[in-house]
Amino acid sequence: MWPSILDVAKTNPFGTPFVTAKCQGQNELAQTLVRNRHIAAASVEGAKLWHSWDSRMPKFCCYLIQDIDVKNSCEFGSNKYFMLCGLGGILSCGITHTMVTPLDLVTLAEDGTRGLVKGWAPTFFGYSIQGMFKFGLYEVFKVYYSAFVGEEVSYEYRTTLYLVSSASAEFFADIGLAPLEASKVKIQTTPGFANTLREAMPKIYGEEGLGGFYKGLVPLWLRQIPYTMMKFACFERTVELLYKYVVPKPRQECTKGEQLVVTFAAGYIAGVFCAIVSHPADSVVSKLNQEKGASAVDVLKKMGFVGVWKGLGPRIIMIGTLTAAQWFIYDAVKVWLRMPRPPPPEMPESLKKKYGLA
Repeated sequence: MWPSILDVAKTNPFGTPFVTAKCQGQNELAQTLVRNRHIAAASVEGAKLWHSWDSRMPKFCCYLIQDIDVKNSCEFGSNKYFMLCGLGGILSCGITHTMVTPLDLVTLAEDGTRGLVKGWAPTFFGYSIQGMFKFGLYEVFKVYYSAFVGEEVSYEYRTTLYLVSSASAEFFADIGLAPLEASKVKIQTTPGFANTLREAMPKIYGEEGLGGFYKGLVPLWLRQIPYTMMKFACFERTVELLYKYVVPKPRQECTKGEQLVVTFAAGYIAGVFCAIVSHPADSVVSKLNQEKGASAVDVLKKMGFVGVWKGLGPRIIMIGTLTAAQWFIYDAVKVWLRMPRPPPPEMPESLKKKYGLA
């Protein structure tokens, strides 16, 4: 069952050109290098122009690839690909969230310079776990959801595909994050409670049991799922629009450095929207972990509508920079590990014929 689904997944518009592209009229040049894969080179020394195709793909999928002298380290949609995406997520989220720990809650007046790094350990480990599932499972769900609905629906409703895939991934990511997030908030916002992760977790368990780690899970979902949906959907569509209307040349003609600049810009734009949609729930989560025995509804009533929006301006700056850095690191890891990086999706030939665009 799974191999057949994976085969279908490779024919969706999000597939990598290295394994799914097919060029017309080049069969006579093909030389079989790997079983079920055919590659024909039409280039001079240095292999600057390669055509890659697969017999299962429609003829319209023909991509021009530059600088493909280095072989990919894995196949798009393979288990190794998903695992490396998870590794990229660990580095992306773990590093960036730890770096902004001093901005999360400034406690310099209370604890001196040491107060600026309070809670770094739960932040690093918690958001590394979250990043692994967030980015790794997003890629998994995007591939399998697009395979399930087919290439035409995947293209026409690609924004919905991004939203559903990212929401599904974040649901599981927050389960891993919740215990460490609760520990971090306790360390940072409850004076005298604990100074380290090793002190905080046993203390929370002793006072509130296992439920103490997950009492903020629902508010965490309410904060992180909308944030992640905006983060991925806005980023994907912004990248598509930037290459279409802003970048003066096609993506395949851009260097990897230029592509990473586009990634950073799209990430910052996505981050601004992320901050807006997630700020109210973030305010509730922070207050909830400070007040023992309180519910999310109680905290929301106490803060009021105006209270939940307090501090939005600085959060936009912080989250915009954070999100841009995360996407930059994630994409840079893909480049560094020689992973497939598919271009923005293009309209399938069947849809072009359907709408009279062929």
